[in-house]
Amino acid sequence: TMRNQTLVTEFILQGFSEHPQYQLLLFICFLSLYSVALLGNVLIILAITCNPGLHTPMYFFLFNLATMDIICTSSIMPKALKGLVSERNPISYGGCMAQLYFLTWAASSELLLLTVMAYDRYAAICHPLHYGTMMSKAFCSMLAAGVWALCAFNTAIHTGLMTRLNFCGPNTITHFFCEVPPLLLLSCSSTYVNSIMIVLADAFYGVLNFLMTIVSYGFIISSILKMRTSEGKQKAFSTCSSHLIVVCMYYTAVFYAYISPVSSYNPEKSKLAGVLYTMLSPTLNPLIYTLRNKEVKAALRKLFPFLKN
Repeated sequence: TMRNQTLVTEFILQGFSEHPQYQLLLFICFLSLYSVALLGNVLIILAITCNPGLHTPMYFFLFNLATMDIICTSSIMPKALKGLVSERNPISYGGCMAQLYFLTWAASSELLLLTVMAYDRYAAICHPLHYGTMMSKAFCSMLAAGVWALCAFNTAIHTGLMTRLNFCGPNTITHFFCEVPPLLLLSCSSTYVNSIMIVLADAFYGVLNFLMTIVSYGFIISSILKMRTSEGKQKAFSTCSSHLIVVCMYYTAVFYAYISPVSSYNPEKSKLAGVLYTMLSPTLNPLIYTLRNKEVKAALRKLFPFLKN
């Protein structure tokens, strides 16, 4: 029977077409968020690259985070913006799989990197005398490369499993980008293996990573409370407060979007979560890290002298 059915060669991204009265407003908001996200993350990359004083483990990981944010938001925003000014927003099958790959790669890498950054803050605050040894340049490079490679491999498995599915129609994705749950709902072949892999990925990225981050911050808070001077406590907390805000914001969006079975998929809820982690988070990350960080602000002033006034 599968041979007699026409396989889908393109999908239609529903986007926000069910709310046409808000599409112009959404276009302006999304374009503004995308512009700020690109500008903010590029500035962080430039500041860290051009300032030798920022060539430390914390800023090395922040450089990687900014790169991931750019990939994450750029993989979906151009197509989403086009959809807001078009009556119909088609995406080819290959384009959909590519978008799915790069978005999942960047988003999962960010989750794993946030755990690595929590460990870095743990080493800096709980073991300051051994920090240079614990977070050597070679070890930091290995951690970053491991994050990128592991997530690229994991994403390749998920995308590969997705390409094995048959899509016979309907072909409307109830989202503003290609996402796993709505794609699985459109498949006319068995999605059992895909669902099992999603549960395993949720357990690793959503639960295990989150627990490791919580444990790291448990040790950090315990060490801060043991410090004798209020100045020491304030300085220690200021070095990890930005990261803690980003972790809370990102995990809230991810849990809201993914920690639920595919069968209970809600398009409106998923779109809101999608906005949070693909647009709002990449926009706020550079603002959070720069507004609360004197070293990054000083580096930006050196890079752009007109910012001193």
